[in-house]
Amino acid sequence: MPAKKKTACQAPAVQKAFELLRRVESEIAMTRSEPRHPVSSEAFRVPPAEIERRTAAIQEELRRAGIDGLFIVQRVDLFYFTGTAQNGFLYVPAEGKPLLFIRQSVARARAESSVEAIIAIDSVKTVPGLIADVCGRPPPRLGLEMDVLPVNEFRFYRDLFQPRDCVDGSPLILQVRSIKSAWEIAQLEATAEMTRRTFDYMRSVIAPGLTEMEFSGMFEAYARTIGHGGKLRVRNFNTEGYSWHVLSGTSGGLVGVLDSPASGEGTSAAFPAGAGNRRLRAGEPVMVDLGTVMNGYHMDETRMFAIGSMPEKAYRASRAAIEIHDAVLDLATPGRTLAELFEHACARAGRLGYTDAFLGPPGHKAGFIGHGIGLELIEPPIIARARTAPLEAGMVFALEPKLVYANEFAAGVESVFQVTASGGRLLSKVPVDIFVC
Repeated sequence: MPAKKKTACQAPAVQKAFELLRRVESEIAMTRSEPRHPVSSEAFRVPPAEIERRTAAIQEELRRAGIDGLFIVQRVDLFYFTGTAQNGFLYVPAEGKPLLFIRQSVARARAESSVEAIIAIDSVKTVPGLIADVCGRPPPRLGLEMDVLPVNEFRFYRDLFQPRDCVDGSPLILQVRSIKSAWEIAQLEATAEMTRRTFDYMRSVIAPGLTEMEFSGMFEAYARTIGHGGKLRVRNFNTEGYSWHVLSGTSGGLVGVLDSPASGEGTSAAFPAGAGNRRLRAGEPVMVDLGTVMNGYHMDETRMFAIGSMPEKAYRASRAAIEIHDAVLDLATPGRTLAELFEHACARAGRLGYTDAFLGPPGHKAGFIGHGIGLELIEPPIIARARTAPLEAGMVFALEPKLVYANEFAAGVESVFQVTASGGRLLSKVPVDIFVC
């Protein structure tokens, strides 16, 4: 580990720096007319201890990597380290207190975030100078979120800061975010309860004659009434998050645009994935893959449905998916590698006679059986072949073994689990079962 370097962000310069910041804020505030935000955010507020823990963790990673400072632009990362998703930017020095620069709304940011230095700005172009005023200089080696910044945005910030070196800070951010605290687990469990209620509602309203999209609209509308935030956040470029992945009968056997075992029909060539216009029918399998979010924290769960009865072939495949799911959970202990879990799932699918259908039909197989989940629907780590990173206590995954028969049907299950010292612990509260209604 590189030796820790003393910087101007450390005491005794901190007091003087914050006095300067307060003067700058006062001068800027005189030119602004934004009213004080009257609404209390205490109903959902990230605890100050959470923000402090996350800041300490990322600063340790910055020092280990020899990065002088991290400039955070992406909204989910901003929320993770500050507790607010208002329009702004966060600068985290390797040593010292973070600086949160807000364009709009400063009042709401102050109500939501426990970050000490919240600075009103009219333009991001003033930020390097403000950082230099506090820390003595802009960071010589600057970290940016290169996995999500568009090229032109990256060039803009590189030219704005003019560091000696620009490096990718995203792997450090995602590593810190991959270990969930007890508080975060509680948020995920609250989302899981909302999802459980939504699956119960599905069982009460599913009926032949509804289109996949009509059925999706019914349960999504219900979920909104009990807390579903609606906006599923996905980090990957060109990947879209949505709640209406309902694949009935032969639409479950349609591969396509998604990097997943089955894409479904979708509503048109413009959106060729998820629920479509096919009508639900009695006596056929229906796979419902539901993503939800509450207070920023996501769940991603799949269960099999049928109206009246399910064909024997689909029923056996659905039971096989559950057996594979449970086998992976039993193996999910700290120290096991992601690749071990993936290979274990493939081996169990083979022993059950489902090698050809597992993770998609031949020629169209997905390369993973699970993914991290939290403030984004899909986060690292990914449970896939050749991923040699070990499991750690506090990691949370959506585990989704699925079987697909081209032009016939899809069968699968997906649950969210936490890695604990003793193994995988289900956070999902929907029964791991097949629902014949």
